[in-house]
Amino acid sequence: MIKTLLIKSIGTYLNTLSFVSKPYAANKALALFIKPRAGKINESQSEFLATSQQEILKYNEHSIMTYYWSGTKKTILLAHGWESNSARWKNLINLLKQKDYIIVALDAPAHGNSGSKTFNALLYSEFINTAVKHFSPEIIIGHSVGGMASVFFQNKYQFNGIEKMILLGAPSEFKDVLKRYKDMMGYNQRVSEQIDCTIVERFGSRPENYSTAKFVETINASGLIIHDELDKIIPYNDALMIKNNFKNSKLVTTQGLGHSLNNEVVSNYIFEFIED
Repeated sequence: MIKTLLIKSIGTYLNTLSFVSKPYAANKALALFIKPRAGKINESQSEFLATSQQEILKYNEHSIMTYYWSGTKKTILLAHGWESNSARWKNLINLLKQKDYIIVALDAPAHGNSGSKTFNALLYSEFINTAVKHFSPEIIIGHSVGGMASVFFQNKYQFNGIEKMILLGAPSEFKDVLKRYKDMMGYNQRVSEQIDCTIVERFGSRPENYSTAKFVETINASGLIIHDELDKIIPYNDALMIKNNFKNSKLVTTQGLGHSLNNEVVSNYIFEFIED
């Protein structure tokens, strides 16, 4: 209740501010949207990640923290989602280690031990590209916006070594993600429209042009899409849109596993797919 009132009060404040300066209000609104409030690594997570070989890569002025576990099979790159970090993969990593895969995980921009004060999927896709060039994985597994950023990466760079891509609870349309944020905050039309204009100014394209479903059309790798039918964060329909355009993919629908999909059932689907 208190959190909801705080959110609405911020929205009301920025709506009022928009009548003084729309660009200023939109910049403040966008700053809230792209700055994660969680995702830093706690003590127990740090202990687990310490079992890896850690290496910092660079993209422009940003540092990218990567974690590496050795093996003899193919290399799998793991890309976590919003307000998370590489430790979210602990259960899956332990199972992959038992099967002797080479595992690489990276922390997203402004998450975990990576650099940047703000996050966006385009920057994340460049982090992923940097990690892919360094580690040459054959398989990418991305959760939520990590799945979206993985698709953005492969659409742009078409890395030939990628054989399989697994998308867990991935959003399809950035415009829909943005709309849910606008609705949650209660922004008026002045703020909402100016946010879109600011995105064009910063990134060169409108929000509706950033689409996982559209970008997967260019991907030749085999795809596995796993999405919970009752996902409260990313609607199940997003998975259907991605599946319709991902030419060499299959969709697995779960029930009751939520958005995190951090479950042994999901791990079994992943193993079945990567070992096929």
